[in-house]
Amino acid sequence: MDANTLRALPLMVLAMALIPAGDAAGKLLTTAGVAPVFVAWSRFALGALMVAPFAFRAVAPGLFADWRVWLRALFIVGGIVSILTALRTEPIANVFGAFFVGPIFSWLLSVWLLREPFSVLRLGLVCLGFVGVILVVKPGFGMTPGLGFAVLAGLFYGGYLVMSRWIGGVARPRALLLSQLVIGGLVLAIPGLSALPAFTPHVAGLTLVSAFCSMAGNFLLILAYRRAEASRMAPFVYTQLIWATVLGAALFRDVPDGFAFAGLAILLISGLAGLLAKRA
Repeated sequence: MDANTLRALPLMVLAMALIPAGDAAGKLLTTAGVAPVFVAWSRFALGALMVAPFAFRAVAPGLFADWRVWLRALFIVGGIVSILTALRTEPIANVFGAFFVGPIFSWLLSVWLLREPFSVLRLGLVCLGFVGVILVVKPGFGMTPGLGFAVLAGLFYGGYLVMSRWIGGVARPRALLLSQLVIGGLVLAIPGLSALPAFTPHVAGLTLVSAFCSMAGNFLLILAYRRAEASRMAPFVYTQLIWATVLGAALFRDVPDGFAFAGLAILLISGLAGLLAKRA
């Protein structure tokens, strides 16, 4: 493992714990009747307010005129709306299992578009991971619309991961985080505000937790991807599976069935084994 990967590792691991925590809070909201689009909008809007005092001065002139910044933000907007829609009806562990088509997609795009190193061993692990996704999603004999949204979220997320690496040097991490939060808040403002829930202390608290965990996780993700290659960081994304399974069992009593559990195990093994892969 190279020095850049070692420096990025703690940031990536913490980010991968915070993101499922934010999604667990989002699932609690959506299962209580709050619209997924409101939860998504509140994440961006509140996240922007939290970050702005620390990031505003880091925003370089012309940052929002860069089409890559907008494309990256739209990828994460699509991913968050899709995964919250999936979480409304599906167990959190299964959603994350289907969602993990994202790192597979990310690796393929990184090799193709960013010219990052190709490895036969990594390709084999990616194929193994895809088998795990299939076991979770069960296309044709158990796939539900919710899991379809989870797969869509994974594709959006894979694009976001690659874009994060591509434009990592365009601006400081704080500025990139603020850009995606502001753009997401603007894009989702009309549908989000039209779905305002009845605010109670419970709803307000979960909304803040969802926004903070999502914001903090994505900030650490940006820092990690600035320090190391996307293809090196992609395997660490799989540690979210552990947190998703634990949170699903603890908060929702959702335990994966046999096929889903086998798929999650394969995904975790294939992802972590990628850390041992040598560049070809």
